[in-house]
Amino acid sequence: MRILVISKRQYMSKDLLDNRFGRLREIPLSLSKMGHQVTGLCLSYKHRSEGWILDETVPWKSINATTLKFPGLIRFILAARKLARNSDVIGCYLSKLYNVPVIFDIYENFGEFFVAKLPVMRQLYHWAIRESNAVTCLSNPFAKYVLENFNGQTKAFPIEFAVRHDLFKPLDKLKCRQSLGLPLNVRLAGTIGSIKKRREVNLLFDAFNQLKLKYPDLHLVFAGQRDNSIQIPQGSRIHDLGNLPFEKVPTLINAMDVGVVCYADDDYGKYCFPQKTREFTACCTPVIASAVGALKEMFIDHPDWLYEPGCSSSLSNVLEKRLSDQTTDYPPPPSWTDLAKKLENIMLDILCENH
Repeated sequence: MRILVISKRQYMSKDLLDNRFGRLREIPLSLSKMGHQVTGLCLSYKHRSEGWILDETVPWKSINATTLKFPGLIRFILAARKLARNSDVIGCYLSKLYNVPVIFDIYENFGEFFVAKLPVMRQLYHWAIRESNAVTCLSNPFAKYVLENFNGQTKAFPIEFAVRHDLFKPLDKLKCRQSLGLPLNVRLAGTIGSIKKRREVNLLFDAFNQLKLKYPDLHLVFAGQRDNSIQIPQGSRIHDLGNLPFEKVPTLINAMDVGVVCYADDDYGKYCFPQKTREFTACCTPVIASAVGALKEMFIDHPDWLYEPGCSSSLSNVLEKRLSDQTTDYPPPPSWTDLAKKLENIMLDILCENH
């Protein structure tokens, strides 16, 4: 197939091309390595080098939105129209123009974003879902949400997140701690990702305070982006590593005795798919998580690894038990190639329906 991927360049606090990061990069790259002709077009909200950039086997054309945004958007639309003429699968407006199928990949619950709640943007978002031949979603709960809220007008398929197995794998715990300057002979619990009140990371801080007197060797470690919504604790047994580079994330995960995945019981928590959970399991690190959305499905056979969202006492109890229960009988996490094969089958089915 000839596949045109249209996306933004910056997402999840990373850059698709500079950081060679994430879903928008990995699935197109896997499809290309499977033999499909994949071309990428991305819009950068920041000033970056423009033009054609080759990422292994996928050529990406990058266009800057510019300070005024409108001129960059016009150039982006014109480039998309030109590239779409020779594609089998493309974006919504272009699909109508050239009668080519479109798949809309929703990797976040954009309906919760401020911009998506504005009247015109909300209508465009819903129009894109309705007009797509299929929607791929970040989680099974969100796929069900699309099916229920759009009256079966759109086919929805869960395609979650995968991990890079060259990075996320079991590593020597002591060497990882030495690399990060962490204490060696302690029990280390922590989290990595968004350190914000909305994610209820404050529950982990409260749980640590409840356990620290009972377990003098228990230390807390965390890393990730944060804002002023949460008070960051201080202390000799608290290790704040800031915002780690992506390649250091597996090192921190392997340094932990227990990893904690914090999410609130809100629309974001219900419908997202916590990428960090897959990264923890790929590293065979014992993990506990909030009992919401896809996390409940992931650990359906281990409800004792789930804590009640909004309750620091529940988190404290589950964490305490997990410090002793170091079981990691996780199923093998999928690779990006595995997910690309699922997407390939969806595309082929749609192409057959349209010919």
